[in-house]
Amino acid sequence: MSTSEPVLQVEGLNAFYGRAQALFDVGLNVHRGEVVALLGRNGAGKSTTMKALMGLLPHTRGKVLLRGQDISAVQPHRIARMGMGYVPEERRIFSDLSVLQNLEVGRQPPRVDAVNWSPETLFALFPNLGEMPHRAGAQMSGGEQQMLTVARTLMGNPYLILLDEPSEGVAPVIVAQMAQMILQLKRAGMSILLSEQNLHFAAQVSDRAYVLENGHVRHQASMAQLAADETVRRTYLGL
Repeated sequence: MSTSEPVLQVEGLNAFYGRAQALFDVGLNVHRGEVVALLGRNGAGKSTTMKALMGLLPHTRGKVLLRGQDISAVQPHRIARMGMGYVPEERRIFSDLSVLQNLEVGRQPPRVDAVNWSPETLFALFPNLGEMPHRAGAQMSGGEQQMLTVARTLMGNPYLILLDEPSEGVAPVIVAQMAQMILQLKRAGMSILLSEQNLHFAAQVSDRAYVLENGHVRHQASMAQLAADETVRRTYLGL
């Protein structure tokens, strides 16, 4: 792990749905070129953590720093402009727009110290999309829509991407392609926070992991240590 300042640093994050508290003093960090997994059962707080980081929950407390800047009270659209990309579990593409048009929706100016993406470089990363640049989103499979959602987010040239359950509900061949995509992004210096229930998928791509249960961070370790820890896997992941 890098000793430099984290791209993402989270301290004492608490989040609420109405009066119900969903996250309790969550702390984590992600460094440049690092893939970090959030693991846990359904309802553990993984997606809630991502929404809170992106400013999508109205009631949160704690500190969230993106490249040293406090974004705790910043609106979601401004967080995106500052270089945090978010790929939600639900595929939110524009179904009546083509692949190229969807990509253009996500375009932002180049950033210093960030990978700068274009449709051409994204088609190299996602060959499936390169074969259908003019196809409407509604005419694509679920896996292709998932790829397009990630590609559109990359068009914003983010420093960090939040990937929520990228392997959920897609065919095994697409899962394998998503794993290769994440590893290529990592090699390019991209920082990724990944929410996953699929331990095998997470172990293929992640450097470290935080394990959530009922909105609490219960365990953190390198991915290799976690994969080898049967007690933690059985207690918090049901594996």
